[in-house]
Amino acid sequence: MAAVVVLSNVAVQYPFTPFGLADYLTWGAFTYPVSFLITDLTNRRYGPKLARRLVIVGFIIAVFASIAAASPRIAIASGTAFLVGQLLDISVFNNLRRLAWWRAPLIGSLLGSAIDTALFFTLAFAGDITDVATYGVGGLAVTAPVWMAWAVSDFIVKVAMALVMLLPYGALLNVVLPAERFQRSAG
Repeated sequence: MAAVVVLSNVAVQYPFTPFGLADYLTWGAFTYPVSFLITDLTNRRYGPKLARRLVIVGFIIAVFASIAAASPRIAIASGTAFLVGQLLDISVFNNLRRLAWWRAPLIGSLLGSAIDTALFFTLAFAGDITDVATYGVGGLAVTAPVWMAWAVSDFIVKVAMALVMLLPYGALLNVVLPAERFQRSAG
């Protein structure tokens, strides 16, 4: 968990330049969603109490490691966003876990990602990155700080990644059994 967060904190400092998307995305958009998969699988297997512990330990390790690997501002923004977003994901997942197999991880990840994205980009870049760009065409164009476009684009990628992460989640359903079911099948 901590490795995914630290990697994402380094990657978010680098604009995604392929296809001319530097004003829209950073590399962190592609790595961070894996943390929701880890949290959801932990929550499925061990329940919300242990999942919260994983998030808190991941938070502590990631903040200290990120201060060394990224900037203190990014580390603090990331830690705050990570903690709030992941704890929301755990609560939503736990409340929806008895519904169709895909609902809990998808809805939890989407809501957690929305909060995480809004908190992170505001805390990490507002007032610091002042570059602006014009987005849209004609009368529908708007000029905004680049970091806001990064946030919107980041969330769009997180939505896509939440859908992609359903593949490994679904593939692991019969392997990562809830603790009570695992103990019954082993016994």
